[in-house]
Amino acid sequence: MLGGYLGKILRINLTTGELKDTFFDEDVLRKYLGGSGLGARILYDETSPETDPLGPDNLLIFLTGPIEGTKMPNAGRYEVITRSPLTGSYGEANSGGKWGVRLKKAGYDGIIFKGISPKPVYLYINEGKPELLDASELWGKDTFKVDDLLREKHGKKACTCSIGPGGEKLSRLSCIMNDGNDGRTAGRCGVGAVMGSKRLKAICVDGNISTPVVKEAELNESVKKWAPIIMKNMEGLREGGTSCAVPFIEEIGDIPIKNWMGGSFDVEKLATPTMNATILSGRYSCANCSIRCGRIVTIKDGPYKCDETAGPEYETLALFGPNCMVDNLEAIAHANELCNRYGLDTIGTANAVSFAMEAYERGILSEEQLGCKARFGSEEDMIQIVHKIGKREDFGDVLADGTKIASEKLGGIALEFAVQQRGMEFPAHDPRYADSIGLQYATSPRGACHLSANCHGEEYGNAYSGYGFYDHGVVALENHSTEYKPEMNTELEHIMCLCDSMTCCKFLIGPMGDETGETITNWLSYITGWDLTKEELIKTGERIFNLKRMYLVRDGQSRKDDKLPQRMRKRRMTGGSADNIPDLDGMLDKYYELRGWDEFGIPTKEKLEELDLLGTL
Repeated sequence: MLGGYLGKILRINLTTGELKDTFFDEDVLRKYLGGSGLGARILYDETSPETDPLGPDNLLIFLTGPIEGTKMPNAGRYEVITRSPLTGSYGEANSGGKWGVRLKKAGYDGIIFKGISPKPVYLYINEGKPELLDASELWGKDTFKVDDLLREKHGKKACTCSIGPGGEKLSRLSCIMNDGNDGRTAGRCGVGAVMGSKRLKAICVDGNISTPVVKEAELNESVKKWAPIIMKNMEGLREGGTSCAVPFIEEIGDIPIKNWMGGSFDVEKLATPTMNATILSGRYSCANCSIRCGRIVTIKDGPYKCDETAGPEYETLALFGPNCMVDNLEAIAHANELCNRYGLDTIGTANAVSFAMEAYERGILSEEQLGCKARFGSEEDMIQIVHKIGKREDFGDVLADGTKIASEKLGGIALEFAVQQRGMEFPAHDPRYADSIGLQYATSPRGACHLSANCHGEEYGNAYSGYGFYDHGVVALENHSTEYKPEMNTELEHIMCLCDSMTCCKFLIGPMGDETGETITNWLSYITGWDLTKEELIKTGERIFNLKRMYLVRDGQSRKDDKLPQRMRKRRMTGGSADNIPDLDGMLDKYYELRGWDEFGIPTKEKLEELDLLGTL
């Protein structure tokens, strides 16, 4: 018996309405696990450089991993893999909440969509029985309303993911939202636009099908040991959410300020104590997680009045806050709720807003073009621009496709202050704070991503030990240095690929200390029945990362595309990261060498053969 998998993935041709079950053999599952690993394999095999991201031949892939539906901690995520309309190449997005586990309970490890439906539809799966249903009455409605209507129709235990007007209007900043007003988000790469292009409004899932576990007693015993340790070591995150370190992050120079121009900003009004004392009304968790880092906020009166809704995470606080020079927590919470309802990525949208503010300040973008003012520090302007993007009104129609396209439309120096990589806007960590962040953004397969290596956390502690996957002892780090950064990033990219393919939360990496690697290896072995080793899992992560790289290579990408925008290469900051510019070229030379890639950043034949990829590309 193979544990961890239900053994089938649903394939749907939306053009014809055909639904069929497909199966992957055990060898493929062991090599790619699930989630982004298996998704990257499917996307590579079934799309090409000629595939239009918004055309019928693109795939929209939803995948869980082998750990969903088990008692393994923090096993509540799912991956969306597609050809990205934002970057024009490999794309993936990751979300938590309860939808991924509920999909597994509905009877499937994943769903693959192809084609374009002649009319708006949604997919409903209950206890292994899928059906496409008419979504005409849902089209045009925001994601919260869609969740209410589908759960009213199919039962309160049902779980939904959907697009809002942003995805319907094919905004390249649009995302896929799940779990209603809990606001969990597959946010990046414009995956909502792909869903909208297929006229797929939502996926509603329900069921109570169990995931098989080969050694359930051993898994339960180990989880019982580690669960209280994980809870204790993550108390700060549970108490403060991802915003808990905002003052520290501003002090050290890692937070974006004024469209990444830098400097300093008083963030006390946005910090955890302020949120807890003013608008916090509860906490929520993803499936099978005891950390409960999610914030629920309520604003009782004023222009931003709202009932209980998801509170802003760190990225949203930082990018709608200091990066737009806004310090009103209620306004930022409102911008977050608007993005969730429209189905917009808060990272991309907030960057688009701050980009518009700088363009307005420099006289490149007029009030007449935008349909409103765009002043740094104006919460009213910020909210209006979010609406403009969500509705594709005036210049918001251009901003809705991201800062790269907006900068090309405006021309001139606008190209020089669009802060993006491969077309995707920066998350709220600054490469000038730590050189490893610059290397991570430059080499991430999906574009600028703080979670492809998750290296900022190690830089905060000034030390890296390999989480028990790599046994090299503790390595001291200096933020403004390239020393050991290529080695650390390479190792972390393998570990993060494992997380995204098992589909576990990355907050699980770390709280078990030096026993993390051994413990996760044991848990996955107990679940699947495979006799796994850390070395095999590391190689699996490396295989997946190289497969994603080869997707980029096939699209014509190479070292010329592993770069940072001009603002990160030329503008020196004041504050905590004063005067540091990351030495990207120097790091890339060493990074390519470590990876077994050639001088152009292309994996060598020997490396592909070592990873058992050569004959599959």
